[in-house]
Amino acid sequence: MAKIDLRVNGETHTLEADPGMPLLWALRDLLHLRGTKYGCGIAACGACTVHLNGAAVRACMLPLSAAVGAEVTTIEGLGGNHPVQQAWIAEQVPQCGYCQSGQIMQATALLAANPSPSREQIRTGMAGVLCRCGTYLRIEAAIQRAADALRPQDDPA
Repeated sequence: MAKIDLRVNGETHTLEADPGMPLLWALRDLLHLRGTKYGCGIAACGACTVHLNGAAVRACMLPLSAAVGAEVTTIEGLGGNHPVQQAWIAEQVPQCGYCQSGQIMQATALLAANPSPSREQIRTGMAGVLCRCGTYLRIEAAIQRAADALRPQDDPA
């Protein structure tokens, strides 16, 4: 066990933890941020997606030590009123909802890197996050809606 300072959603937390512990378990079990889900444990489904310095990463395979000195953002850190979250509601994306925090975190990172993605770029950018309910068309529509909402009014894209 070691003392680890972890910056999550704009706040610094000091944890007593094994540096090799997956970030997912530190978020869920030590910080009680349970919006990030456990899906597969091998970084194949994307349910555990969070941002590390703005980049989408899979928290189930990322050791806690790799997050030291970085800014971690979870679904809770988006605040509930982010344009991607609002687009998810408008497009009625979720069915079971289990993968949605990972989908939303992947989508926000995608739009930060590419504010005007094509359908193909959306599909490629979201390919690593599985939706067992198959709401992919609604996910694509929500990302397009969010891109439109995030685009400056004077940019016709």
